[in-house]
Amino acid sequence: MSCHCHDHEHEQEHNHEHKHGHEGCCCGHTHCEEEHEGRFSDEQKSIIIRCAVSAVLLVACSIINNKIELARIFQIALFAVPYLIIGFDVLWGAAVNIAHGEFFDENFLMSVATIGAFALGEYPEAVFVMLFSQIGELFEDYAVDKSRESIAELMNIRPDTANLEKEGTVVSVLPEEVHPGDVIVVRVGEKVPLDGVLIEGETDLDTKALTGESIPRHVALNETVLSGCINLSGVIKIRVEKEFGESTVTKILDLVENAASKKTKAESFITKFAHWYTPTVVLLAVAVAVLPPLFHLGAWNESVRRALVFLIVSCPCALVISIPMGFFVGIGAASKRGILIKGSCYIESLSKLGTAVFDKTGTLTKGVFAVTDIDAVDSDKESLLRLAAFAESSSLHPVAVSVCTAWRADNEQYEISESCVQNIKEYAGFGVEALIDGKTVCCGNDAYMQKLGISVGKQFEGGTLVHVSENDAYKGTITISDEIKPQSKEAVEALKKIGVKKTVMLTGDAESVAKKVAGLLSIDEYRAELLPGDKLDVVDKLISEKDAAKGKNNIVSFIGDGINDAPVLRRADVGISMGALGSDAAIEASDVVLMDDNPMKVAEAVKISRKTMSVVKQNIWFSLGVKALVLSLGVAGLTPLWAAVFADVGVLVLAVCNSMRAGRFAKAQS
Repeated sequence: MSCHCHDHEHEQEHNHEHKHGHEGCCCGHTHCEEEHEGRFSDEQKSIIIRCAVSAVLLVACSIINNKIELARIFQIALFAVPYLIIGFDVLWGAAVNIAHGEFFDENFLMSVATIGAFALGEYPEAVFVMLFSQIGELFEDYAVDKSRESIAELMNIRPDTANLEKEGTVVSVLPEEVHPGDVIVVRVGEKVPLDGVLIEGETDLDTKALTGESIPRHVALNETVLSGCINLSGVIKIRVEKEFGESTVTKILDLVENAASKKTKAESFITKFAHWYTPTVVLLAVAVAVLPPLFHLGAWNESVRRALVFLIVSCPCALVISIPMGFFVGIGAASKRGILIKGSCYIESLSKLGTAVFDKTGTLTKGVFAVTDIDAVDSDKESLLRLAAFAESSSLHPVAVSVCTAWRADNEQYEISESCVQNIKEYAGFGVEALIDGKTVCCGNDAYMQKLGISVGKQFEGGTLVHVSENDAYKGTITISDEIKPQSKEAVEALKKIGVKKTVMLTGDAESVAKKVAGLLSIDEYRAELLPGDKLDVVDKLISEKDAAKGKNNIVSFIGDGINDAPVLRRADVGISMGALGSDAAIEASDVVLMDDNPMKVAEAVKISRKTMSVVKQNIWFSLGVKALVLSLGVAGLTPLWAAVFADVGVLVLAVCNSMRAGRFAKAQS
C-alpha cells in the first residue's frame, strides 16, 4: 500500500519501491512527468501483470485443492506461489521497516493479517486479501496520478534551456547561467525562460499557465515579458532583468511546491493521530485475539480471525491519504485558473470568508489615471499643469505619473528641467513639495491643503483631486479619473451571492470619489482619505471585532494590488494579491495570489475552497462511518477477510476519487 503511517522522510530514506514515490513528489517534477507519458507507469504495469498471474494461479490452486486432498504442508506450498507473486514487496517492505524500528505501518498490518490467515488454514483468503489490496493500490495510484495533472501541467512552465546571444551567435545554456543584462532569443513555440524587457520584435504570449486566461497577450518593444509564458507568433529578443532564481516562474513554482508545508488543523491532527493510532489498534487486536479464549468466550481460531479483520479494517490510510490529497487537488484546481494558494490552511480560511476588504486603486479600478479636468485660478491651464508636472516629476505614484504624462503629451519638445526643480519632498498620503523657479509649489489632496492652511474654496467631484499652491497661494485643481474595471460590480455581486456577509472598500481618495465608486459597485461600507497606516488600522479593527464575536466563520480577507499594501495583506486573515503577475511584493506578502487583474477570481477562489473543504469533510465522515460499521461487524464475527480489505482499500480508493471532484469543479468554472 502507498500509505504508511509514519514520517515520509523515513519512508523515502528506505526507498520502499513506488509506495513512497507519490507522496514524496508533491510538485510534478520528473517523477510525475514520467508517469504521465503513458497511461500507466512501468511499476503499475508490473502490478497489473502480477495481479493477473496471481489471480489465475489462485483459481488453479483452489481447483486443485478442492479435487485433491493435500497435506497441510503441500497446501501451504501450493498457495504460497500466488501469495508471494503478488505480496513479496509488501512482506519485504514490512521486514525492512521492522529492521529500522518502524513496526506499525500498512505493510506490517497486511503481512500480519495474511500470514495469520495462512496459520488458520484460510489459504485462498490470504491470497485474495493480498491480491485485493494490490488491486486497490493500483487504482489508488492511478487516481493519485490523475489528481496531480493540474500541478504537473503547471510545472511544465519551467524552462529547460535559454538561447543566449553571445558575440553574434546564439548558444543554448541552462537558465541558471544567464544573468541580468544578457540578451536571450525566444523562438516561436518556446517558453520564455527569464523575466526581461522586449528589445527586438513583437509577439503574442500564451499566459494561460500563469493566469488561467486563454486569450493571448500582445507585447511590443520595451514591454515587460515574464518567464513561464509561451511565445506564439514571432521571434523576439529579451534583455534579462532578473536571475533565474528571482524570476516569476521560479517564484511561482517554489510557491506551489511549498504549499504542502502549510497544513490545516485537520491535516496536522491526522499526522499526529497516525503515530499513536496504529500501535493502539495493534494492542486492541491482540486483546480481541487473546481475551475471549482466556475467559472461555470463544475458540482461539475464531478470535484470531476476528483480530485479523480488526487489524485490516483499522488502518487509517483513507484519512492519512485522502485528506491531504483533497487539499492538494484543491490547490491544483485553483492553480489551473491562475489562483495560487500558498497552503491548505488558506483553503480552509477562504472557505469561511465573511468580510471582503478591497483596496480601490488597481483592484476595483484599473489604476490607470488620466487628467480629465483642469480648473486654474489666476493663471491658464497649461501653466497650472506645468507647475504640477514639475513638482511631481520624481514621484512614481500613479497620480503623479498621470500628471506628468498629460504635460508631456502637449509639450513633447520640452523636457522637465532639473535646473528649475529643486528640493522635492514627498509626503506619503498627502502630496509633494518642490522649489520651482525659486517658488515653493505644493501639490496634493484636501488633507494636505488643510495641513498647509490653504483654502481651496470650491467643491470638486468626479475623480481624484490634485490641488496646487504656489508660495501658499491656491493656484487651481487638476482632476484625475480612474476607470472602474468592467468585472468589479459582478465580482462584488458574486461574493454576496455565495454568502460573504460584508464588503468594504478602502482608499486614499477623496470622500466624494469613494462614495461614487462604492455606490456604483454596491459595496456595503467604504473608508476614504486613508493614509497607508489607516488601512492597516481598519483591517485590524475588523479582525478584532470578529475575534470578539468569536466569528470563526467570518474570516477577514484583504484584496489589494500587492505593491503598496504589504502590511495590510500580512495582517488580514487571508491576504489576496490582485493582478500580481510579476510583482515580487505581491507574491511575498499575500497568502493567495491572483495572477491577473480580474476581481471575479476572488469569488472563484472561495468557491474552489468551499468545494475542497466539502470533499475533505465527506472523506472524513465516509471513512470513519464505513470503518466503524465493519469494525463492529468484525468484532462480532460477521465480517470475512475480503470485506475487511474493502473497508480499508476500497474506502481509500473511493475517498481519493472523491477528492478529485475538486479538480473537476475547476474545469466547470472555466
